This record gives sequence, C-alpha cells and structure tokens, in this order.
Amino acid sequence: MEIVRCLPVAGLPANTPAPALDRAEAETLLRGMLLIRALDEKLLLMQRQGRIAFFGPSAGQEAAIAGSGFAAEVDDWIFPALREGGVLLMRGFPLARYFGQLFGNVLDVQKGRQMPMHFSSGAHKFVSLSSVIATQLPQAVGAAWAAKIRKSGEVVFGYIGDGGTSSGDFHAAMNFAAVGRTPCVIVCQNNQWAISVPFSKQTASDGVAVKAAAYGMPGVRVDGNDVLAVLSATRAARARAAAGEGPTLLELVTYRRGGHSSSDDPTRYRDEKTLAPWLLVDPIERFREWLRATSLIDAERDAALLAEVRADIDAALQESEGAAQPPVDSLFSDVYAELPETLAAQRAEVVGDGSGTAEGAFPL
Repeated sequence: MEIVRCLPVAGLPANTPAPALDRAEAETLLRGMLLIRALDEKLLLMQRQGRIAFFGPSAGQEAAIAGSGFAAEVDDWIFPALREGGVLLMRGFPLARYFGQLFGNVLDVQKGRQMPMHFSSGAHKFVSLSSVIATQLPQAVGAAWAAKIRKSGEVVFGYIGDGGTSSGDFHAAMNFAAVGRTPCVIVCQNNQWAISVPFSKQTASDGVAVKAAAYGMPGVRVDGNDVLAVLSATRAARARAAAGEGPTLLELVTYRRGGHSSSDDPTRYRDEKTLAPWLLVDPIERFREWLRATSLIDAERDAALLAEVRADIDAALQESEGAAQPPVDSLFSDVYAELPETLAAQRAEVVGDGSGTAEGAFPL
C-alpha cells in the first residue's frame, strides 16, 4: 500500500499536502513530542536507579503519538495501548499526577492500585490500557457503539500495537466496528516489534492497513515518523467517524528504538543495525526542519520549548516523588456506592477503633 507522507524523506517525495497549522498549534505539537522524548530519558534513568519499578519507552514514536492525539477532540474517548501516555498529557493531564501513577502515591488517580504505565483519567476521557493484549479494542468499539446510540457526537480512539493485530480481539473489534458503522478510529502503531517478535512473523499481508478491506472499512497506511501525515490522516478518519460514515483503520509505520520496556534488552533478539536507518528519519528532527522552513518556530523558540519541558518535568517530579502513600482505608473506596457489611467490617479492622493505628491493625 502507498504510505501517506507530508514530509519528503530519504529521496521519497511527499504525496499529501501538509495540514494548515498556526503558530500555537505548531508549538503544541512540537512541545508534545519534546515532552514524550524528555520523559523517556528521565524515566528510563529513574527505573535504572530503582526510583520507579517499570517504564515502557516511546522513543522514535513521538510523531505517531502526538499527531494522532492532537487530532482527537476534547470530548472523544481514548482507549490506549502501552505507549500513548503522551496523548493523556496533551489533553491537559497534570504532569505531577502522571509521575504519581508511576510512584503509586496520593497523586495517583488510581490510588496506587494499578500497574505502572497504566495511566487513566475519567476527567480526560482516557481509559487505562489493558495488560492483556488487544482487549482494549473491543472495549473501544463498544464505547463507540454507545456513543452512536446516544447520538452524543463523540468519537472513540482505540490504539493497538502490531503484535496485537494477531489477537482474536483485533478481528472481533474490526468486524463489529465495520458492521455497526461505529464512530471510532482504530490506530495501530506498527513499531515493527511485539516485544521480541518481528513484524514479519505477525502477518504475511502487506502491512496492517490492507486488512481493513476484508472488514469493509477504509485502511490507511501512514508514515508514522511524519507528524503532519499522522495528523492529516487522523483528522480525516475522525471526520468520517463523526459524520456517521463508520470506522477507519490507521497503520502508523514507525520503529521502536529501545526495548519493549525497561525490563527488556532488545540486543538479545534483534540486530541493532536495523535501527540505523530509522535514526535518519527522526520524527522530531523532520518536524523541526519543516517548522523552520515555514518560519513557524525558529531555533531559539525551539530551544526555549525544550527548556520549558525539562523545567516542568523537574518541578512535577519534585512535587510527586515526595508525596505520601495512599491511606490504608482508601482500599475500600470506589468499590461500592454503599459499602456492604462484610467490607465495612474489614475496613473497621484495618482502620482500627481508636485503640491502634491502621498499620498496626492490618500490616500491609
């Protein structure tokens, strides 16, 4: 399939006009990409220092994340996979709470109950990823069906990795989305690796987007390192969904620079020479070149944005790392609207009746 491209690269011409961006929009996109990259560097270092337990990096995929996330409207729902935390931040989620989720402290929306990297926020319409591969996709399609029934005008974004397309949940979601003409955009970040399994072992077809034809929906293959192409294709897919024309499958072709997670060593299963060509099509550098050529952002403003991002990270980290752990009795909140007697008795045992502390009554 032809790959949608707005920015020429390595002798390959552009085939799609760049979307119109004003200066504020251009800064938002660049800042989002810079934040994703800077967080990668900071959090991977922190994991190696033992300050957090786990982290899933996104280096090399900044255009796919920021471009698709920027195309979503504020009322749209996001059902992410592992590497879409940047979308949540671009929707205005506080950075200190983002760190709080990794620490599992009182700043964590989930009160320390969820695994690291499983960010969520009802206020920002961002649902926690599912650790079980691809199960978030049928959930996204179901939410889109609900939006269609309610005529709410919301569009649902369901993200998946290339490995997830080998799951039965991918088939079920694609089929149901197309048959029901649900208002959703299915976004596959094809970063060429499903942990240690290369994309060549996932499918014999010409990529992922081509699979859409069998289900009766459009499939678009996009240069995932071209943020303008990602933004353009995602906006078009969202417009189709909002107009009642049904779902679109987007395949964002990119490359995972690092390991699957901080627990993974990619040198054990891949020749690192395969990374070299992808370093030449760095998504941030490609966007920077275009911004300077169009005089939207100059080198001085670019450097100032990066300094702002790093300062924001340092301030948020200082606020979050010293925050207290969730109180023990928070174990019993958000479970039932009215606590049943069995849990009320357990809570009383944990918290104590005044004769002892919560920790003393129930050591955790």
